[in-house]
Amino acid sequence: MDSISGFIENIVYISPENGFTIARFKEEHKKELTTILGYFPSIQPGESLTCRGTWKSHPKHGKQLEVADYEITAPSDLIGIRKYLESGLIKGIGPVYAKKIIQKFKERTLEILDQTPYRLLEIEGIGEKKIESIIQCWSEQKSIRNVMIFLRKHEVSPAFAQKIFKAYGDKSIEQVQKNPYQLAKDVFGIGFKMADTLAKNLGFDPQSSERIQAAIEFLLWELSTEGHTCYPKEKLVEKSSTLLEIEPEEVGKNLDALLFSKSLFQEERVFQGEKITLIWLQTLYTCEKGIAKELDRLLRGISAIRTIDKSKAISWVEEKLAIAFAEKQKEAILESLSHKVHILTGGPGTGKTTITKALLTILGKLCPNVLLCAPTGRAAKRLSQITRKKAFTIHSLLEMDFSSGGFKRGKDNPLTCEFLIIDEASMIDTFLLYHLLLAIPTSAKVLFIGDIDQLPSVGPGQTLKDLIQSGVISVSRLEEIFRQASYSRIILNAHRINQGNFPDLFYSEKSDFRFDPIEDPEKIQERLIHLAAKELPSKKNLDPFKDIQILSPMKKGSLGTEKLNLILQQTLNPCKTPFYKGGRCFHPKDKVMQIKNNYQKNVFNGDVGFILYIDMQEQKMIVTFDQREVEYEFSELDEITLAYAFSVHKYQGSECPCILMPIHTSHFILLYRNLLYTAVTRGKKLVVIVGSKKAVALAIKNQEVYQRFTGLEKMLQEMCSNSPSFQLEGL
Repeated sequence: MDSISGFIENIVYISPENGFTIARFKEEHKKELTTILGYFPSIQPGESLTCRGTWKSHPKHGKQLEVADYEITAPSDLIGIRKYLESGLIKGIGPVYAKKIIQKFKERTLEILDQTPYRLLEIEGIGEKKIESIIQCWSEQKSIRNVMIFLRKHEVSPAFAQKIFKAYGDKSIEQVQKNPYQLAKDVFGIGFKMADTLAKNLGFDPQSSERIQAAIEFLLWELSTEGHTCYPKEKLVEKSSTLLEIEPEEVGKNLDALLFSKSLFQEERVFQGEKITLIWLQTLYTCEKGIAKELDRLLRGISAIRTIDKSKAISWVEEKLAIAFAEKQKEAILESLSHKVHILTGGPGTGKTTITKALLTILGKLCPNVLLCAPTGRAAKRLSQITRKKAFTIHSLLEMDFSSGGFKRGKDNPLTCEFLIIDEASMIDTFLLYHLLLAIPTSAKVLFIGDIDQLPSVGPGQTLKDLIQSGVISVSRLEEIFRQASYSRIILNAHRINQGNFPDLFYSEKSDFRFDPIEDPEKIQERLIHLAAKELPSKKNLDPFKDIQILSPMKKGSLGTEKLNLILQQTLNPCKTPFYKGGRCFHPKDKVMQIKNNYQKNVFNGDVGFILYIDMQEQKMIVTFDQREVEYEFSELDEITLAYAFSVHKYQGSECPCILMPIHTSHFILLYRNLLYTAVTRGKKLVVIVGSKKAVALAIKNQEVYQRFTGLEKMLQEMCSNSPSFQLEGL
């Protein structure tokens, strides 16, 4: 095996899936750059390496070193030191200061930084504040490097070193050695398998209770990301046994220990005629029980709104808004005003918005404190535009407490309102609904508005569906499409899909729904890119960044979001100096999405923004979300991803002037009727589906919605069966 030393001049390519990298490498004492390729998930331009591998000859690119192993080293010559300092790895030192420092201290530069950093005061423009920042960053870099070396020794990607250091500081290695399984809980991106690899290499017993119990809890958290709030005991034991490669009996013993310690909870349920035992994580069990308890409290409470003649109110609001309501709409308004808690559900064009406006008009005469909210910023903004009344995100309504990561509004500090309207209720997960209900005063009336046929929330639970199916909450269902909506083929086809019928594919230039039949996945991809980048911007005057959104059923493959994002980035927003971090590539002006809730930054899973600039010297990226600037340290960039293409699930509750969607039989695992229905209903002016008619038919035929295990429906029936609303519904 051959060995070379030097530094990374630039990165040619990094695979976001596995960290495979092609880079140009400057060897010591050589003028020409060397091409190296291998797996370097966390490497940055300017870093010095010693690489070991095998020389290969590529017919087009010539001689290349296929790297089998590498170690990060200190730069050994002036060019390497300059590159290292220019790279932005030391916060506060960029190209300008790197040049000044090297001119002053030459080969002793790293020694000065390490041993007598205050000598940097000799450099013009560097003051004590900047030196403090440089000292801190230099110290962190040394510690992070130690963590990287430790992780590499134990076959774990060094890409996580910075995040581990951020979680544990100077005690990082000590904490990891003590309990590597804690990493799966504390460090975003590290799963059980990675923590388990580390534990095995550190000599942990494969039969240890720490390992088995960590795996059980990890699996339940993983299952919650698929939407489950609980899971059948038998299946959980089976999955844990497979993951751990141990006997089910050992899993069972440790599961019992977790139940005994109240880390987990269990209850028996009848599911599809069969009695099963379900297991909950403590947090999700508390939330589901809490939702049932808080709804019972609200249902039993006496309303603060005075009694009115509701029939007269409807006649008055018809005259006020110059609208003649259909009978179903009148009933929905009456029900919403009559019940303490009510649900209004229906598809596009069925009048949910009209009813909301009517209710707000009536309530304007009855009570001063009506609040409107929605789960996401985009949904809240749309609600504000429709009603011309301020709507909040649920998070902002509850007032985030950034010090604790919780909410300032709750049981002891409730919201000030007599009536609360919650839009896009199908998107609310179990955690959020519980905290929202805690903060609603007992005297308030609550109206949930949502489309039950859309995909459920990204987070755990299917709260709207469980509320409806429990029979505890009164429900108004809107099914009739009204005249003004009946001219839209988006709306007509959405309802056809929802009813199990094939959409009408006739297209004219005035139509707002179009289907381009293509069978080959590569040609579907080409067509999508052409539509997004050229045809629709020129013919329909649509902004490819803001007015067009590609939605795909899958992440992987040629039609998946990952591949489409990379191609669209290069097509719509090319860049000569891309920035690579953690195996991903970012350009200034990129369209990006937040992929986890970050309460400190006040950005949430699914929020979309644009990269304003990337500051290599200060190691930060600035992203604008709705004209609000949010700062990310480079170590936090795994929280954002490119957003030229979205998964359908991530885009629920949002709308865009134009939706493009690829559909192919290779997506068959995820081709559900409610997925196609949700995608089509996201388009305001134009929906273009590109792909296979057979795949469309498969999706429409498949109405077996992916089963989520939850306990809320039964808990509601047990807790609220004696409430006034439940008795009313039973009459």
